Amino acid sequence: MAAETLSAEQTPERLCDLSADARTAVLLDAAGSLAGSTESDPERSEELASLARGLFEAVDGAHSGEPAEQIEAQVPGGAVFASRTSRWTLAVVARRQALPSLMLYDLRSVLGELEGGPRIVIREAAT
Repeated sequence: MAAETLSAEQTPERLCDLSADARTAVLLDAAGSLAGSTESDPERSEELASLARGLFEAVDGAHSGEPAEQIEAQVPGGAVFASRTSRWTLAVVARRQALPSLMLYDLRSVLGELEGGPRIVIREAAT
């Protein structure tokens, strides 16, 4: 049986299912438009999308090299992580104790799934 293809609308929820530290996530398309969100409130979804766009604009404007592929921002109440490809930007608000390397790995993996890559298998801990 073929694995189900991940849609843009499903992608933020997939990330939150994959990572216990993820609180909420948004997906933007190449034009910067909201393509998916875990938020039920459309205004909150748009606000998070705007903040994700602003993070990348600020980072890209701060240095003259290649555009950033990923961002990590720590704040007193949590953390924000974001990763992008040429087609998608995925951003997540996470708990403060989230491990950056794992969050960024999860972001890249879910973006890979969205772009047709292999699906990550979530395994339950053995009891």
